[in-house]
Amino acid sequence: MDDVESADDDGGDGGPTRAVLERIVDPVVAVVDGTVTYANRAAREAFGISDDGPEATALEGWDRLAEAVEETAAGTARHVDLEGRWTGARIHRDAEGVTIRFEPDGENEQEDDDRALKERAIAEAPVGAVISDPDRADNPLIYVNETFERITGYDFDEIVGQNCRFLQGEETDEDAIDELRAGIEERRPVTVELKNYRADGTEFWNEVTVAPLRNDRGELTHFVGFQNDVTARKKAEIELERRTEELEYVLDRIEGLVQDVTAAVAGSTTRSELEAEVCERIVAEAAYDGAWIGERNPTMGGVDVRASAGETSTHDRVTADRSAPEAMATESVSVETVDGHTHATFSLSYNEIEYGVITVRMAEDRPVDDRETVILSALARTLASGINARETSRILETDAIVAVELELVDDAIAPIAVSTEADCRLEYRRSTHRGDGTASLFTVTGADADDVRRAAESLDDVDCRIVVDRDDECLVEFVGEDDPVTRLSDRGARVRSIECRDGRAGFELEVPQSGNVRSVVEALEDRYDGTSVLSVRQREIGDTRQEFVERLEDNLTDRQFAVLRRAYLGGYFEWPRPVTGEELAQSMDVSRPTFHEHLRTAEQKLCQAVFDEQSG
Repeated sequence: MDDVESADDDGGDGGPTRAVLERIVDPVVAVVDGTVTYANRAAREAFGISDDGPEATALEGWDRLAEAVEETAAGTARHVDLEGRWTGARIHRDAEGVTIRFEPDGENEQEDDDRALKERAIAEAPVGAVISDPDRADNPLIYVNETFERITGYDFDEIVGQNCRFLQGEETDEDAIDELRAGIEERRPVTVELKNYRADGTEFWNEVTVAPLRNDRGELTHFVGFQNDVTARKKAEIELERRTEELEYVLDRIEGLVQDVTAAVAGSTTRSELEAEVCERIVAEAAYDGAWIGERNPTMGGVDVRASAGETSTHDRVTADRSAPEAMATESVSVETVDGHTHATFSLSYNEIEYGVITVRMAEDRPVDDRETVILSALARTLASGINARETSRILETDAIVAVELELVDDAIAPIAVSTEADCRLEYRRSTHRGDGTASLFTVTGADADDVRRAAESLDDVDCRIVVDRDDECLVEFVGEDDPVTRLSDRGARVRSIECRDGRAGFELEVPQSGNVRSVVEALEDRYDGTSVLSVRQREIGDTRQEFVERLEDNLTDRQFAVLRRAYLGGYFEWPRPVTGEELAQSMDVSRPTFHEHLRTAEQKLCQAVFDEQSG
């Protein structure tokens, strides 16, 4: 039987297939036209088959088998029960002939069942399984299961006889290949992840585990390999790595950009300087090639560009025509694509004060994702707060102001409501910011403290407290979140006076001449009903009250200042005097002549400061 002997050869047609059959411990024979054309080692030993190609009748139970062969259709398989040392046989028939595998009986039944179970487990395993023969040249595959065929797209006949490297390609990692090769050479288990290629050329990630198989004497006989398609997991890992790297880059960019914008907000002295620095810093980022800041034109109704940097060829169309009005109306990002570039426009507002918009042009044709929107929105808020600080500070630095007189009749303002309910007059003193809101002090005349308390009971979200109660007047503190003084202060206006009487409040304001008086008035009109402008006029101002006091203190000696303050607080300038100069001198541990000398000098300097200020 030349075919049988060739099964032990390394070469020849069907050599690898026969090599697999030679290692099967059950008898396996091939029969064509009643002649045994192949028998594996187990069959030759069991039936004493020679090389002459014996008749199939030499096989035990052939009569029963021949009948079953006739009943088996081509392309199907059948199990046949036998008697004797073979409990049964498995017949596989095709168009050429049949292959029969005999199932032994007797003492090794359990062992045979275990072996069959293991073979079936490998054949039906949900992962690819292969066996290679290291004794043959290039360690070829001699067995693969169906899962391996399904994963790779190759048929059994295309795989067996080849080294498993046929799955590799140009993008397979050389380091992983070297690690796998080292494990095989050192005859130890090894697991790697490789980019492999299917029969149709598509890529997939293959988790490969190779382990040596040894016989009872510890000698290496084969290698077993398992392949698991981990493409989905690997793609997820790669995407996670990509997003992590992207996030790290974004965070680094955020840190630098935010720090520099914050530094510009803190270090710039004017609004124009601040806006120019922010635009320059934004275009320094590779992601952006243009940035500009616009402000609403109250006269023309459009948007005027105040500062810009980088590529600004499309800023007029984007900012003035479409994105800016939308962003200011909604106080959210407005995205527009012009000439193939994406522009993102953000509203600049602080404490409901509108300062315009900032528009950023992307350097590439790409959308603005959510993360980038959050970054630029935060920068817009930081910029708006910086502009607010510059605008509100100008009134303290300018000699030219606009004096505005307003009248409000909205009972939502606590002092107006009290003036109506208690039929009294309230005059504004000052405001302070506290944790629970803004505290505003008013002097009340024409009503006693009890009348004020009763009138304040109907106020919502406002606390009213009597601070000082005198016979003819009282000092009242109103605490609430909604306060017109704060609303005006946030817009750069200083409240000079407020007088509330008969349900009306008269406001006197000072706004920097360079400030936007219209936005100040709109802030009250939008919030309070019945707001009307009585007068608007420009004028020059001298020293502020604080500057006047500081200049006076510089002219007085410590002793002169102390004597003047003790006399004022002690009631020395009232009539009738509740205290004498001698009593005040004793309280300060000085002589009466010394006290009067310091007091006269301090009075002279005070008069000089007042009259010089008026004459200037």
